Amino acid sequence: MSKTSQQNTTTDANRASVIHTQAHTSGLQQVPQLMPVSPGGGGKAVPPSRQGKKNSFVDRNSNEYRQRRERNNMAVKKSRLKSKQKAQDTLQRVNQLKEENERLEAKIKLLTKELSVLKDLFLEHAHSLADNVQPVGTETTTTNAENDGQ
Repeated sequence: MSKTSQQNTTTDANRASVIHTQAHTSGLQQVPQLMPVSPGGGGKAVPPSRQGKKNSFVDRNSNEYRQRRERNNMAVKKSRLKSKQKAQDTLQRVNQLKEENERLEAKIKLLTKELSVLKDLFLEHAHSLADNVQPVGTETTTTNAENDGQ
């Protein structure tokens, strides 16, 4: 079986290019593909939520418009309050951590001084013990010398 294909490109009302492909296998088949078309060769495709809406005149005196604006204003206020609260919470947490860090650094200094004092006491005690203990080899030689003399 031989395959041949043809492509026809058309532009629809949404300025999207539609490519129709015809493939010959056992029959004809059309496969539409949507591609954005713009004069510069690329660009943004129109989102589906905005395709049906046209830029129509908005009556700023209508109830619907006022309600939408009021809801939007409330949402903006809520969002700004939430971000302000988050910033305050973060600042408070930073201050708490700074205070904790200062306390821990003071504790480190205190423990370092205590360690130094204890180390000095230990070394002093170790030296005094070393001075009082006579070497084992000298004791036996002195005793043997005393025994030989008698």
